[in-house]
Amino acid sequence: MTQDQGELDSLVRKRIRALRVAQGWSLDELATRAQLSPSTLSRIETGRRRLALDQLVTLARALDTSLDQLVETATDDVISSPMIDAAHQLMRWPIRADPGMTVVRQRMTNPPPDNPSRMRAHPGREWLVVLSGTAVLLLGNRRFRVETNQAAEFPTMLPHAIGAEGGPCEILGIFDRDARRSHQRGEGSGDVSRPAP
Repeated sequence: MTQDQGELDSLVRKRIRALRVAQGWSLDELATRAQLSPSTLSRIETGRRRLALDQLVTLARALDTSLDQLVETATDDVISSPMIDAAHQLMRWPIRADPGMTVVRQRMTNPPPDNPSRMRAHPGREWLVVLSGTAVLLLGNRRFRVETNQAAEFPTMLPHAIGAEGGPCEILGIFDRDARRSHQRGEGSGDVSRPAP
């Protein structure tokens, strides 16, 4: 076994244990889900048993992940820099692991629109957290105040708009592929943010 193979072997074993612990499962619980004996699973985690491909596939399914994610080693691109959109006062980061997702940081100074016709609806989901200040989220017929460190998540098929209340606020938003595309087409007037294409 080469050094690289040994490092991958060790990483996969640690990842299996870490995923099991993160789920709050005992060896017995994961073994049952993976249709393995607890002693086999224990030997896999501790390195006393060879990793077999069929067992890795079964364990990946039981841990609700993919085989690719279980054996992934790429860590070269850990740090990324934002793309700046000065016109809309925002920064945007693509999520490498899911190219359909985008993270946006935006400073808002205007209140939400007072005209319901300026609220937008489009396919997708959005999640945002207020980093500082207070935001007002208009969602359908409801109005929500979102304070610093509070988050909101909503389907964007509901008419929505967001703005600042009582001074500037900064938000960090996560857009799925559909929501990002809608904002990029310029449908975002009054929306959470308008990521540049």
